[in-house]
Amino acid sequence: MNSGPPAEDANEEIIALIESLHRTGQRLEELTAGEVDTVSDSTGRTFLLQSAQEHLRLSEAAKQAAILNALPANIALLNTQGIIISVNQAWRQFASQNAFPYIGFGIGLNYLQICDSARDDGASEAHQAADAIRSVLSGSIKQLSMEYPCHSPTEQRWFLMTVTPMGDDHPLGAVVMHLDVTAQRQIKEELRASELRFRQMAENIGDAFFLLDVDVGRMLYVSPAYETIWGRSCESLYQNPQSWTEAVHPDDRAATYKTYRKALVAGDADFQFRIVRQDGSIRWIEVKGYPVRDEAGKLVRIAGLAKDITRRMRAAQDLRESERRFRDLLENVELVSMMLGRDGCITYCNDYLLRLSGWHRDELLGRNWFETFIPPELSELKGAFFSALLANLPETWHHENEILTRAGQRRLIRWNNSVLRSGTGEVIGTASIGEDITERKAAEARVAYLNRVYAMLSSINMLIVRVHDRDELFQEACRIAVEVGGFRKSLLVLVDRDLMQFIPVASAGGDQALLSAIKSILSSPEHARNSMVARAIREKAAVVSNDSQNDPKVLLGGKYAELGVRSMAILPLLVAGEAVGVLTLYANEIAFFREEEMTLLTELVGDIAFAIDHIAKRERLDYLAYYDELTGLANRRLFLERVAQYMSSAVSGEHKLAVLLIDLERFKNINDSLGQLGGDELLKQVAAWLTQNAGEANLIARMGADHFAVVLPKVTQEVDVARLIEKTMATFLEHPFHLHEASFRIAIKIGATLFPDDGANADTLLRNAEAALKKAQASGERYLFYTQKMTEAMAHKLSLENQLRQALDNEEFVLHYQPKVNLASGKLTSAEALIRWNDPRTGLVPPARFIPILEETGLINEVGRWALHKAIDDYLRWHNAGLAAVRVAVNVSPLQLRDRGFSGQILRAIDIHAQAPSGLELEITESLIMADVKHSIASLQTIRAMGISIAIDDFGTGFSSLSYLSKLPVDTLKIDRSFVIEMTESSEGLSLVSTIINLAHSMKLKVVAEGVETEEQANLLRTLNCDEMQGYLFSKPVPGEIFETRYLSPLMPAYRGA
Repeated sequence: MNSGPPAEDANEEIIALIESLHRTGQRLEELTAGEVDTVSDSTGRTFLLQSAQEHLRLSEAAKQAAILNALPANIALLNTQGIIISVNQAWRQFASQNAFPYIGFGIGLNYLQICDSARDDGASEAHQAADAIRSVLSGSIKQLSMEYPCHSPTEQRWFLMTVTPMGDDHPLGAVVMHLDVTAQRQIKEELRASELRFRQMAENIGDAFFLLDVDVGRMLYVSPAYETIWGRSCESLYQNPQSWTEAVHPDDRAATYKTYRKALVAGDADFQFRIVRQDGSIRWIEVKGYPVRDEAGKLVRIAGLAKDITRRMRAAQDLRESERRFRDLLENVELVSMMLGRDGCITYCNDYLLRLSGWHRDELLGRNWFETFIPPELSELKGAFFSALLANLPETWHHENEILTRAGQRRLIRWNNSVLRSGTGEVIGTASIGEDITERKAAEARVAYLNRVYAMLSSINMLIVRVHDRDELFQEACRIAVEVGGFRKSLLVLVDRDLMQFIPVASAGGDQALLSAIKSILSSPEHARNSMVARAIREKAAVVSNDSQNDPKVLLGGKYAELGVRSMAILPLLVAGEAVGVLTLYANEIAFFREEEMTLLTELVGDIAFAIDHIAKRERLDYLAYYDELTGLANRRLFLERVAQYMSSAVSGEHKLAVLLIDLERFKNINDSLGQLGGDELLKQVAAWLTQNAGEANLIARMGADHFAVVLPKVTQEVDVARLIEKTMATFLEHPFHLHEASFRIAIKIGATLFPDDGANADTLLRNAEAALKKAQASGERYLFYTQKMTEAMAHKLSLENQLRQALDNEEFVLHYQPKVNLASGKLTSAEALIRWNDPRTGLVPPARFIPILEETGLINEVGRWALHKAIDDYLRWHNAGLAAVRVAVNVSPLQLRDRGFSGQILRAIDIHAQAPSGLELEITESLIMADVKHSIASLQTIRAMGISIAIDDFGTGFSSLSYLSKLPVDTLKIDRSFVIEMTESSEGLSLVSTIINLAHSMKLKVVAEGVETEEQANLLRTLNCDEMQGYLFSKPVPGEIFETRYLSPLMPAYRGA
């Protein structure tokens, strides 16, 4: 508060200071501390400061009021409780206009309460405003802005209320501003309605409307027609306004993009381009763009339409093409146009007639047409012309006639004539349009000729399909050339290139004089060598003469001219690049053969050459279907057909027939050593030998590889066949075959069959001959006949083979043991393990029925391996059980011993127990050892080194050499059963057995006699000092369990004999 008025002196000082401020324009509130200190009285200074502050307050309030009153919005200031503390002039004016119910325009009233009372009346906007103002006053939100209606019965109004806090962190109040936005709202609504109408219009037209913001390069709008036209989504264009250019045709892309860039600067655009849609179709597009500028004239947007003008462009293209064709037609169609008077004089002619005839216009006008252009032989046309005029014929008529040009050339014109009449209908002349058809008529003649050539070509092609005989092909081709092609004569000539001789093989045309002249040239070595035929053959190209009388390359051209031949063409027949002959064609006209005809005729002879080649190949295939290519003999197919024919004759003639199948021995060795060429040469020589010595060529065939077959169509006695075989084999063996400067003698084997004994048809007969040959090869016989019993045996053998394989899989094989006893003591020494087949269907099968099959099929390897392991297992079982275990002998088959891994199999078998080798003995037949002595010695030495005993089985049946026998690592010799039987029947037999025993003992070998069945045999063997015996006298082979029980028991008594 003030401290009272200042002293008088102080007042004067204050007045002086204020006057100074007034002079300088400085305001009281702008006084500095130094200026205040110029007042000496403290009370005066205090007064001065308080006055300055009040002045400042009043000044700020005035300034604030001035600012608020300058604003168009309705503004009220609220304190923190929401009380209105100040309003501006706009607020007062709004309140007075709207009969504001509160005194002082609301100053001093609580604005929040006013809003709350309005909320009670259901105004949701007032509720939102009150809550928002409270949030601003409390500092929860920084600012509020909301639009609300304030409608009266007569008008609708909209306001935008903005609430802003006074102060930053802790509001001291709020500024509430209401701005009338009714006009803006109406404009916005109208704009929205306008935009809706625009969108509906844009989306329902076929053109694509677009609006592009140039400043930011953003697509503001594009109508859905864009998707229909471009085949791309509108969304892609919104995302990338340039994406429409991706579809622009590659050829149009550069120009289109350049134009587009210009449009972005200028604003307007009008250009066309093509797009390629994603389905591959091409569309033409027309784009028109219009600039949208702001108030300053700056380009801000481009509005435009993109229109699919594909139909229009195609129609324009079609129109241009139609116009071009019509223009070309007018430019290229040349017609004669003229008019004649009643006297036949020319009254009008066009330029084309002048160019065609060689006359000048001033020379022709007034000249008589008939006297100037009509050939003398057609002079009657003048009379016909006037007669037509006088007879008053129809207004138009057509005719053709030749005219003469100034140079004397003839042109054929086709006329279209019309009658000219005067105004009164009187005939005053004619108007004619003429077409020069000279070339057309000539072309028609050529076409007619070409049609004949085409017809000839077609006929010969059908001939090629139908005819498969060479001679018929040649003759028919010549006939077609004359009858269909219209040639004077045709001749087909083949060539022997080695002798260079020409052989006419077919002709047509019926002109014997011409044919004789041609043949005289071809038959003369001198003429033939220089003829057009020889030239065509050498050059492998057609030779043509279109003026035979004056052409130097035509021999005896004068003779041809006398016979009326003016043109000729010689066309070579090329097969595999070589000329095999020629087709010659003759015509009466000069210059008859032209390029187009020669093209067709060349194609024609190419077809004939193809047919010749095809027939040759067919004949070759037919030959190869029945004959062997290498030897020229019949092949299997032809041989069987011939055998079938001979069989029919044999049935009707009541005699037999024989088929011999021949195999060359050692052919593989010769083929390997001399190569395939040497082998082929031998086969050809054998074929030649058989043809000369074994029968006629049609009785012999090559069946494949080194097999040949001979049929003997008439056999009276079987012995005759045998005699022929013997003779053939002996003679064949004596014949030397010369290969690569060396001589070879070849042995053969033969399988033979007889009809009807060995087969009812050719296939069976040959198949059985093959079976007989295989048996001969296997048995070593030189030749064998086939019998029905053999067939049955083979069938049985195959069945047995299958059963044996199943028996091995099903473990149907068992071992039976046959004891061996010491002849002196009668004690058991060892046993032989014998394979038996316990067939569940038939019981035990005799060994003779299945052992050979096992050996032939190779199953003996697996069965033998099983027997070896089984025998060792039994021996070890007996040994481990404390029984009187004896050595077990196992037979070794030829296949096992020849196996290079056999010794390894033995080693693996005995490896299971150290005692196993001492309990095992291998029995090997004498013939098996002698088949390959060196290998046998090496193999047996390896086996014996394992501690295994080795015995030679069936000793005396082979061809042992004493020198080799002494080298064999064996322990025992077994005398074959046949010798044991024979020793009781003859002294020779007894002597042989004695010799074997003594020989064995001299080599320190033990001797075992097999097959001992009687006491007499046993006593003799004992007398001869044989060591052991084996046979039914003591025991037949028995199953293992019986052998164990009966012979291995410690109580088993020794054999004492009878």
